Amino acid sequence: MATFLYRLGRLAFRRRRLVLMLWIAVLAAVGIGAMSSTGSTSDSFTLPGTQSQKAIDLLEKEFPQASASGATARVVFEAPAGQKLTASANKAEITSLVAELKTSPQVASVSDPFTSGLVSKSGSIAYAQVSYKVAKSDVSSAAHDALNKVAEEGKKAGLTVSMGGDAVEDKAASKVTELIGLAVAAVVLIITFGSLIAAGLPLLTAILGVGVAVMCITIATSFVDMASAASTLALMLGLAVSIDYALFIVSRYRNEIRDGHDPEEAAGRALGTAGSAVVFAGLTVIVALGGLSVIGIQMLTSMGLASAFAVAVAVVIALTLLPAMLGFAGPRIMKGKLLSSRMRALEERGEGRPMGVRWARFVTRNPVKVLAVSVIGLGLLAIPAMSLRLALPDDSMKSPGSTQRVAYDTLSKGFGPGFNGPLTVVVDARGSDDPEAAAKDAVTLIGKLSDVATVRDAAFNKAGDVALIGAVPRSAPSSQATKDLVNDIRNQNAALHKETGADLMVTGVTAVNIDVSTKLAQALIPYLAIVVGLALILLLLVFRSILIPLKAALGFLLSVASTLGILVAVFQWGWLKDLFGIDETAPIVSVLPILLIGVVFGLAMDYEVFLVTRMREEYVHGAHPTEAIVSGFRHSGRVVTAAAVIMISVFSGFLLDDVALIKSIGLGLASAVFFDAFVVRMTIVPAVMTLLGRRAWALPKWLDRVMPNVDVEGEKLRHVLAAQQAGAAVQSDSGAPASPSASASPVLVGVGGPAETGATAPAGQSPSRVRGLSGLRPRRAGKSDDDTPTGTTGSKTSAVKGLQKKMTRKG
Repeated sequence: MATFLYRLGRLAFRRRRLVLMLWIAVLAAVGIGAMSSTGSTSDSFTLPGTQSQKAIDLLEKEFPQASASGATARVVFEAPAGQKLTASANKAEITSLVAELKTSPQVASVSDPFTSGLVSKSGSIAYAQVSYKVAKSDVSSAAHDALNKVAEEGKKAGLTVSMGGDAVEDKAASKVTELIGLAVAAVVLIITFGSLIAAGLPLLTAILGVGVAVMCITIATSFVDMASAASTLALMLGLAVSIDYALFIVSRYRNEIRDGHDPEEAAGRALGTAGSAVVFAGLTVIVALGGLSVIGIQMLTSMGLASAFAVAVAVVIALTLLPAMLGFAGPRIMKGKLLSSRMRALEERGEGRPMGVRWARFVTRNPVKVLAVSVIGLGLLAIPAMSLRLALPDDSMKSPGSTQRVAYDTLSKGFGPGFNGPLTVVVDARGSDDPEAAAKDAVTLIGKLSDVATVRDAAFNKAGDVALIGAVPRSAPSSQATKDLVNDIRNQNAALHKETGADLMVTGVTAVNIDVSTKLAQALIPYLAIVVGLALILLLLVFRSILIPLKAALGFLLSVASTLGILVAVFQWGWLKDLFGIDETAPIVSVLPILLIGVVFGLAMDYEVFLVTRMREEYVHGAHPTEAIVSGFRHSGRVVTAAAVIMISVFSGFLLDDVALIKSIGLGLASAVFFDAFVVRMTIVPAVMTLLGRRAWALPKWLDRVMPNVDVEGEKLRHVLAAQQAGAAVQSDSGAPASPSASASPVLVGVGGPAETGATAPAGQSPSRVRGLSGLRPRRAGKSDDDTPTGTTGSKTSAVKGLQKKMTRKG
């Protein structure tokens, strides 16, 4: 793979205008397609095999007028202070507004508060239940406008009107978080590279890549069902990984330039080494996100596949467009005018030690202490995760002051919190001899349950064999008591069926949410096993080691467990809730742990691949295991740190949102990246690898023989280039003209190059000068013994001398 990517990098560098034109053409084509797309997103989903879905299917057949799968809205009225809604003027106004709602577009039915018993005991609060003929995603703008118009008319009449339910249109999401993420990324990249050009390339390629991906997803909505959050998640992850991948390749490219290679050769070598790591890092992210499809919920499947596609586009961009843009940048990418004096001494003259090297040396000198502190710390943070409770978001998680949150709080004040999540109980009496008696028995059984506030009499279908019963819990929809009530009602089914032959089922928004949360909780372990298992296979191929992939997976599990502990402590227990602007505790959103695993596992493996592949590269080239760890940090530690800081900043931007759900996503992702990048990858990993020594890279011989060698570290590429260089040197000594292929590949500095072996440089090229980079000196060869991997120079020199002898004999 390394050889192929090396050739691809040089080809894209040479044909940069063609590559850029092709990507611009792709962007224009998908842009036109996206603008002409007539598709729309949908958040509706089915839950095959669940009782709530079975009841919905029955209601759609027997009660088509109920619109079981249609959107709903609650219009809540509150009288002015000291007045009642039953007063003639207020009652007339509400009756007029209800009549107006009944004639609104797409409305199937509207319940009148005064005839349906939907007025509070105090008489100051009432609500009208609005059912639509279509699902939430299909509610038209005209229907939204009609709903808002009714609310405005009620407010003009002196009433307090608020609206809740899934039919109520949310305010447009703010793009501030994306802008904050881009701004932070730009600052971090400038600090990392000290160059506006070097910092701008990752941002430019990332923006183009996510543009192509998001517009392709928009086109896909015309052919498949796509969740509304799919493009947002794809945008967030695509932007993050695009910057990461470009950051890694650009950093390697600049290192190759400093080692004395001309720009085209440096681009090829950067892609042949860092590009291989990017490919496998991208594959692990794609595996993690694509694995969401095994859960069986269409919404999550579309989100996972859309995000995986965005990551795939990011990989292709990094391997094609980025080397082309490096060709346009030319030598200017090395100009570090924004570097501090210390960074300039380190970057240009090789003086001093990077922070990553000093940290790596500290960890490798104290591996047991560092490992113990890190593992115990993450373990303590993970303890609250044992109390994890899951639920889908409802209006109680909306931002304070929003109409949905006001409606939720007003209903809780007037009727009790259970009125925000009524239960729909279906009695299927088609197998009963007396359907009416069966329905009455069901009402009696439900009414005896302790957490039931009210039960409405049964309403039958036209055939008289299927009944609909409304039950209101005393507790809030997301509470454990309501979940227990749903289970208690379902447990009455056996007794009712035995006595009457009828079946009892519970559905409605609250029951569906409970079933979704249960299904997601059950899918958590299988999903984790599939994702981790496939990723372990990929990492086994990359590192050709058994212990390193296992260590990577165990470290990830630690970071996820500690992140869930943080979420439970803050959002469920209320610790530091004032600091994060949370005014009410609630269970964790049920989709968050699944998304957390999928997203963070992919990003964690990115850091693992970027950091450890450089360690393996140094180890394969002869370095002592401990020195290979230090060298890996010297070359990749700064890049991984910059990538993690960008990710954390992007995700932390979501904490500025007013919605608790968005806050929880932001805190979860930011915490997970922090724990995984800085505690696991940059602390636990070097400590464990120090303790393992050479055993970290051990692989059984039988497995080594059957496994394909993907050459991520570029060892085969180095041998090929070294052989070409040796051949060019022999031909130069014998007076024969050097072959084009040999002369096209400059000296491989550090592997038998002039700086270390004293070998003659190719004809026409001085070891201290690089074509197109006049005035730029190569990195200083003389370094402190403490920074140079032991045993490396001698083994590399002897290897190339052996190649030269073989070539001489053949000559």
